Amino acid sequence: MLNICGCLVHTMPEMTDSVIAAINEIEGGEVHAQEDGRIVVTVEDTETQRASEQIMDMHQIPGVLTVTLTYHHFEEMGASAPNLDQPTH
Repeated sequence: MLNICGCLVHTMPEMTDSVIAAINEIEGGEVHAQEDGRIVVTVEDTETQRASEQIMDMHQIPGVLTVTLTYHHFEEMGASAPNLDQPTH
């Protein structure tokens, strides 16, 4: 399964760097951008932890004010996509 969540993390501005470091330590977590205490993050399921658990863990990082889920994508891996090259009858 592929499970990816996009989040906006609001931090106390003076703690943004330490929050980014903590998020980057989370397996499956990745920081994409930050400005004025707002951090754009994606998390995805790993073999040991679901993305939802990672999001809950982010709430516990010192300096984090809020974590808002802004995007969610879920699909079965290996699911056959329609073959657009073949004509349908």
